[in-house]
Amino acid sequence: MPGTNLTRDEAQERARVLTVDAYTVELDLSGAQEGGTFRSATTVRFEASEATSTFVDLVAPAVHEVRLNGEALDPAEVFADSRIALRSVAAGANELTVVADCAYTNTGEGLHRFVDPVDQQAYLYTQFEVPDARRVFACFEQPDLKASFRFTVTAPAGWTVISNAPTPKPTGPQETVWTFAPTPRISTYITALIVGPYHSVHSTWEGEGRSVPLGLYCRPSLAEHLDAEAIFEVTRQGFDWFEEKFDYPYPFEKYDQLFVPEFNAGAMENAGAVTIRDQYVFRSKVTDAAYETRAETILHELAHMWFGDLVTMEWWNDLWLNESFATYTSVACQAHAPGSRWPHAWTSFANQMKTWAYRQDQLPSTHPIMAEIRDLDDVLVNFDGITYAKGASVLKQLVAYVGTDAFFRGVQTYFKRHEWGNTRLSDLLVALEETSGRDLTAWSKAWLQTAGINVLRPEINVDADGTILDFAVRQEAPALPEGAAGESTLRPHRIAVGLYELEDGALVRDERIELDVDGDVTEVPELAGRARPAVILLNDDDLSYAKVRLDAQSLATVTAHLGDFTESLPRALCWASAWDMTRDGELAARDYLELVLAGIGKESDIGVVQSLHRQVKLALDLYAAPEWREEGLSRWSQAALEQLRAAEPGSDHQLAWARALAATARTDEQLGLLAGLLDGGESVEGLAVDADLRWALLLRLAATGRADEDAIAAELKRDATSAGERHAATARAARPTAEAKAAAWAEVVESDRLPNAVQEAVIAGFVQTDQRELLAPYTERYFAVLSEVWRSRSHEMAQQIAIGLYPTLQVSQETLDATDAWLAAAGDASAALRRLVNENRAGVDRALRAQAADRATA
Repeated sequence: MPGTNLTRDEAQERARVLTVDAYTVELDLSGAQEGGTFRSATTVRFEASEATSTFVDLVAPAVHEVRLNGEALDPAEVFADSRIALRSVAAGANELTVVADCAYTNTGEGLHRFVDPVDQQAYLYTQFEVPDARRVFACFEQPDLKASFRFTVTAPAGWTVISNAPTPKPTGPQETVWTFAPTPRISTYITALIVGPYHSVHSTWEGEGRSVPLGLYCRPSLAEHLDAEAIFEVTRQGFDWFEEKFDYPYPFEKYDQLFVPEFNAGAMENAGAVTIRDQYVFRSKVTDAAYETRAETILHELAHMWFGDLVTMEWWNDLWLNESFATYTSVACQAHAPGSRWPHAWTSFANQMKTWAYRQDQLPSTHPIMAEIRDLDDVLVNFDGITYAKGASVLKQLVAYVGTDAFFRGVQTYFKRHEWGNTRLSDLLVALEETSGRDLTAWSKAWLQTAGINVLRPEINVDADGTILDFAVRQEAPALPEGAAGESTLRPHRIAVGLYELEDGALVRDERIELDVDGDVTEVPELAGRARPAVILLNDDDLSYAKVRLDAQSLATVTAHLGDFTESLPRALCWASAWDMTRDGELAARDYLELVLAGIGKESDIGVVQSLHRQVKLALDLYAAPEWREEGLSRWSQAALEQLRAAEPGSDHQLAWARALAATARTDEQLGLLAGLLDGGESVEGLAVDADLRWALLLRLAATGRADEDAIAAELKRDATSAGERHAATARAARPTAEAKAAAWAEVVESDRLPNAVQEAVIAGFVQTDQRELLAPYTERYFAVLSEVWRSRSHEMAQQIAIGLYPTLQVSQETLDATDAWLAAAGDASAALRRLVNENRAGVDRALRAQAADRATA
């Protein structure tokens, strides 16, 4: 029985025989306010190259009618699991009609239904990637069976319906029927419906001789916080930049962006109707880093309209190309588009995205960028740091390798050649070879078909006068993690070498040399004969994807002057190198803390500051020797308090330090300040204690036993919103009592009624780093229930539990042994679940090694 899976072989066979022409989908959502199920009627016209037996995909509680070419089929005989068997498909034209009852969900998959506590109205949206259009209508659920889609939706009176095609005027006695025009040929996973009494704001993008309607949507309860003009500004910049670089007109009739509740991801590139998590409608003050991240998300999804929607991967093994391209071009747009607020976007990319990639690439599940995707289970866990961040890093390397102009000329050729079709990686590489004149065969094999990270180290000889005698870059290919498939390899790298001098206390780049690194040693003769600079930085400008190490003198200078680089990107590269060394046990957690304390006060980039906050906290919680951990945390929390008081009033740095203190406060003075800020008895000049900061303060007080259920209930009464409900759920689960932990565990594991966002919130509260002893009994319970959770829950809900409740804080050999015992016993567990457990295990193993390294420096 297939369950809900689909293999690549099955998809290839279906695509070999079938060509899908068009869908007509009628949905009756008139009962959405009450929930339950809805009527779904689908007619699909398709061609078959030969008489055959195949299947159509559907996940539904009940199927009432199946009719193939006029012949009624018994649903009881042909419908099982997620498939309707079509045993007598005719050669040539076919028509299939399926009428079913489909279900609303609260998991963020299929047609998600949410009731806003503010107005008690229901709000719906679809999320179909990877295989969940079949939860709403019968379809051939694979990306290379594109078709035109015509949706007709009956909705409650007064509601709005948005889809891929422009929104029509509703018809019927109460104007409740919305009949959309057919879409262009697109894949099932990028079709969309968003339904409810949404608030909207409209504008346009004006191009050369044409106008594209723009729409923004959110719930009315968030309308006062929707900064529409700022979002439209980023969107228009993206339209301008992408149309110029891609030389292809925006391919759809309108562009709506819909901020929707309880969204599992950041956003989804539905054609012309992008859904975005509504946490990006900021209801409280956030730092500029949050606005930058939101802008990158907006641009990422807009780039997908061309790369992913106009031209779509044939199968999910090229998912990386969709996501990597959108990530690379979104950051490039932020960095280079005229008028962008974030010309330093590559700093943020180096600081955040590449850190994610380096972490993912050192797990036992590491895989080539072009991953082997055998079935849907494989792809569902492959939305990872390699698919997004490493892939985008390698595309940045490719741009440096072939040249920016040649790269975008190749992309232009690719769009024109394959518009509305499906492609493989080779199709893009052919276009790039044509425009660049480079043979990319060896490059592709080295970078896209192998796993792992290279390490680049400088080798330098200097005479007594400080003159460089010779200089080389040594490349290493460390062994892949135990359990990873494949072998490590050396790769060609296009890098820059930056030479920095100390001038009046500042580190300023004096010279830059760009070169190709290949093999184990690459000589750099240009440096011979010149005076040795204060710092030699490999991979300056972050052109390639590699771990970088400093020579001894450069390391000493950087340690003393890391905050003194005049530019943000070399600082970010050095911070990233230090963090990487800490994770690898080359730099003790306590020494990393000292480095951050010495340099963070000079760090101007707020995104880097906030990343350092997270990394220091993680290093102290997981990588510090347990017997020293409390001393390190005390130093960090005191530093956070001092930095909060010293920060410029009202600044982003002040807010970031307030949140850092809220995450780690431990002394009576510190916790007293949190309580005082919450009740108004204390104040910090310029610090706005708004709704989200109040919850951050209360969470820490609850986790340390200084705020009880009454305090949480009072705060929820003050903030009776869906965000307030999530924060309250986190705070309740964070309380340091056995009863609170048991209640949280029961809500998540023993019941399946929590919506996705609330389940995530409860898990976040359950796992508190200061409560290791309280959480220790749950290690055994986790492994006892894991297989059943995975079997009985939807993918998103099961993955939250598998990752979130793993005993990450129990850093011990016993945890590794328990994990190994489960892996040995769970021979029938899915490959996807085994992968997640192995990744969790790798985190504990790394933490054990890092703790030993930290202890050794004591």
